[in-house]
Amino acid sequence: MTGYGKAEATLKSGKLTLEIRTLNAKGADISIKSSLLPKDKDLEVRKRLADKLVRGTIDLFITYEPNASEAAHSINADVFHEYWKSAVQALDKETVFTKTFLKDPGVGSILASSVLRLPDVVDAKKADVVSPEDWPAVSAALDSALQQLTDYRATEGKALYQDVTGRVQNILDLYDQVEALEGERITLVREKFDKALAELSTKPNPERLEQEMIFYLEKYDINEEKVRLRQHCKYFMEVIDSDPFPGKKLGFIIQEMGREINTTGSKANHAGIQQLVVRMKDELEKIREQSMNIL
Repeated sequence: MTGYGKAEATLKSGKLTLEIRTLNAKGADISIKSSLLPKDKDLEVRKRLADKLVRGTIDLFITYEPNASEAAHSINADVFHEYWKSAVQALDKETVFTKTFLKDPGVGSILASSVLRLPDVVDAKKADVVSPEDWPAVSAALDSALQQLTDYRATEGKALYQDVTGRVQNILDLYDQVEALEGERITLVREKFDKALAELSTKPNPERLEQEMIFYLEKYDINEEKVRLRQHCKYFMEVIDSDPFPGKKLGFIIQEMGREINTTGSKANHAGIQQLVVRMKDELEKIREQSMNIL
């Protein structure tokens, strides 16, 4: 969901630069960080951003750089001279080095350039920057910035796809290892049960013993969790391959995968299986983190 796009529009009075940055979010949270955009175009721009980018914290930055002739007419001479005077006085009071520095012929142009960037020195009449005649150029620049951003997202999306699908396969492979340890786990459970019976001073009722043994083994059976987890993993792959915006659905599927893995851990009663469960949880947490960046 993160992305960046930038484009420029050449106007009669100068140059307009549009930058779009996006971060992860559940919905489309759009913010236009400029007063340069005409008020009657605000809703149109927001709709275009939402339609194209779908979700995320979306920030649109618009900056304006006037032509040399425009800038010259908009310099506030009084403010400029006050800043200039203060800068020279501040430097003149410093060390011998700065006094020597002031004698350099190129210092004047550097200092003037710096002063021009200070507040209120240049009044570009920003409210009137984008005229109706300029809007087609601005609109085209917005489309260009949006296309850059979607291309950026697409490139990142390919890497995300490889990562999360690879981790889903890792979880399935780890569960295959859990299945391989099931026979050993059942044997250990029976041995513990038999040992406990051998230590009893009286013989239990055979029928009741059989019932308790069945109940005990069913309590630790993980066949249902195994079937459901594999189904969730299959559904995860189907959604990410077929849905154009799978992010929210994947979030729900990940929750279900986590539930089956946790239940497997609680029923494990085997050190080797517990270790595999921890590794599956680690893979799932990385999938969850990455899924936050999927539309």
